[in-house]
Amino acid sequence: MYSCQEQSNIIKVTDNVSLYEALKTANAGDNIVLANGTYKDVQIKFRNKGTMEKPITLKAETPGKVFIEGQSYLKFGGEYLVVDGLYFRNGYSPSSAVVDFKISNKDTLDEIANNSKFTNSVIEDFNKPKRDNDDLWVRFWGRNNELSNCYIAGKTNRGPTVRVSIAGVESINNYHKIVNNHFGPRPVKGGPSGETIQLGDSYTSMSPSHTLVANNLFEECNGEVEVISSKTNFNEFRNNVFYKSEGSLVTRHGNYSIIDGNYFIGDGVNENYGGIRIINTGHWVTNNYFFNLKGKSFRSPLAVMNGIPKSPLNRYNQVTDVVVAYNTYVNCSSPWQFGVGQNLAQADVLPKSEIRSARAIRTTVANNIVYNEEGLEQIVIENDKADGVLFKNNVIDNQGKPFNNYNGGLTEASLELKKISDNIWLPTGIPSSVEPYNGFDFNTITKDLFGNSRNNNNSIGAVVGVDVNNPNILDKSKYGASWFSNEVEAKEPTTFEVSNTEELIAKIKEAQDFDIIKLKSGTYNVQASLVINKKLNINSDDRETTIINYTSEENTPLFELHPKGFLWIKGVTLHGNVTNYAFASLKENMSNHFLLTVTDCKMENFNYVLKVYKESFAERITFQNSTISNCKNGLELSEETNDKGDYNTEYLTISNCNFLNVDKNVIDYYRGGYDESTIGGNLEVSNSTFKNCGAKEDNGILINHRGIINVAISNNTFIDNKVKLVALLWGAKNNTHANNEIENSGEIRVEENLKQTLMY
Repeated sequence: MYSCQEQSNIIKVTDNVSLYEALKTANAGDNIVLANGTYKDVQIKFRNKGTMEKPITLKAETPGKVFIEGQSYLKFGGEYLVVDGLYFRNGYSPSSAVVDFKISNKDTLDEIANNSKFTNSVIEDFNKPKRDNDDLWVRFWGRNNELSNCYIAGKTNRGPTVRVSIAGVESINNYHKIVNNHFGPRPVKGGPSGETIQLGDSYTSMSPSHTLVANNLFEECNGEVEVISSKTNFNEFRNNVFYKSEGSLVTRHGNYSIIDGNYFIGDGVNENYGGIRIINTGHWVTNNYFFNLKGKSFRSPLAVMNGIPKSPLNRYNQVTDVVVAYNTYVNCSSPWQFGVGQNLAQADVLPKSEIRSARAIRTTVANNIVYNEEGLEQIVIENDKADGVLFKNNVIDNQGKPFNNYNGGLTEASLELKKISDNIWLPTGIPSSVEPYNGFDFNTITKDLFGNSRNNNNSIGAVVGVDVNNPNILDKSKYGASWFSNEVEAKEPTTFEVSNTEELIAKIKEAQDFDIIKLKSGTYNVQASLVINKKLNINSDDRETTIINYTSEENTPLFELHPKGFLWIKGVTLHGNVTNYAFASLKENMSNHFLLTVTDCKMENFNYVLKVYKESFAERITFQNSTISNCKNGLELSEETNDKGDYNTEYLTISNCNFLNVDKNVIDYYRGGYDESTIGGNLEVSNSTFKNCGAKEDNGILINHRGIINVAISNNTFIDNKVKLVALLWGAKNNTHANNEIENSGEIRVEENLKQTLMY
């Protein structure tokens, strides 16, 4: 039931049925208030018409105390509709979006939303059960709609978190706003289609959008190489903060973007934190600040790509008529890269339509500052010639290390840094002799990074003067829902000591995240899988006297790794019955990531030591100082065979391990599909011994890692392995080998260009 309160425009609802009825009968100016509580399997179709002066509002009685769970969604249709204060959690949308500014495919005014807003709300871990089931968490249609002051985090399945869709005349020239949001951590997806924001797609990329993305915090948005993928015309990106996000703001398709006043903050170590990647025509990149970014190539602070001549819509258009001006780069390893993605060396394995040979032309790089505490070999890296780029009045402090000055366009100077905050250090001491270059339309750049006027006191770099207050760009209270914080107080872990199987099983169920289970010496006979659905540490002091003997039926794992199951295990011997597994993910419904670290353990007599099923993903899998012996299969992560660029873990690390008498799948790690912008898959095998392994491997290769981009095999010993090859490396990618001893085990072969299935 729903009831009208004394205020005639307030309608309070307490369940799904009364909510649906209120939505049907609400009038302009009404406020539908959801009583505090949990609404499960609620499928909200907000179809109505308010006015600018009297919108219709659906809001929580208390923001943060109205939970939307189960198979639920919110769809807008009509105009001047507002939804405020909801918390989506513990579920997923049964449709193609969680929040959708369109109710159905009927292109009528009451089915598509205009002038409507989703605000002051949270969507967290609202994932489809299967990684390959794609959806969007917020999808825009129509015109003048807004996503504001929301916290959105934790998407792991295929599909961008937010998309602006503009197919249809009713959705072009839309002027949508994505403002003041906190995009919290999006874990690495393990393949493409993991953007945080995507504006349009390749097939609508020539259409005008005019979407504004402003004043948002992107924190650890690591889904894929593109944090934002702009694929339409006339979009603006202003005053956003990209903090420790493993990707870049990319003008993937479409033209005439404005990228102004943004912060790109790294940690000085992680090479995956990126900046801005430029493709297409007419973009202006101004007043941006880049700090401690170590990314290179696709993830450079400024990466300007080569295009494909006469490119189809879904590939890479040539960069033309771009301006990069008044930006500041501090302690960035590879500040400017041109000709990124140039692939002429792969012409023998790629069709002509994939060869990126069109260099940037009519592009100006002017009035920028580059400062490095340690001098770089190159300020400008030319993967292909940058002969179509004009460099003017850029100031460089490279600590005296020589660099190409590009016909005087790069001027050497000795600068100092002034600290504004831990992440903002501004160069000072710019030579007065270097005045800003006044290029065409440069008079339209009227303000600096902090909003100060450039009209009367202009200077090189992102900031006019350094006498500025700390803007507190990482104060999370400035972004997202006012009632929500993603800060979690650290908890001291509890240590449980166990001495028998019953206690082990009980404590695994009882433990909380990061608790420690300490095994006393002895044999633990386990007859059913131990479920790991939390962050758990299991260890002992002596692996020789601490044994877990797993006797369950075939093809079941001793440790069953569930979504959000993180296991660190140390100092234990694991013993199987030849038919079962040591570790495995769920066969299906791995809606979230897992993690596995095995240290100082012995694993013997298993069918598989590790079995990772399709649509399962771990950011890290590590085996160190451990022995795997007398097993039919070793580590198997090769079920992503749809060749769509997906893989099962971002980092597979093997160090100081012994592999003895493992029949096949000793290490099998696969990524299929040619997707040049996915810089993913990392395999490191070091200081390990492989003896009498791979005898039953069908393809005759001991270590299989086809399609993995980053591979390092070093300081290992291979003895009496009955295989043709120890490994087949991909020479055109970052595959390396060094200091390996090979005896009666084939060879390590490097093939420059591995033919891959094209994904497009």
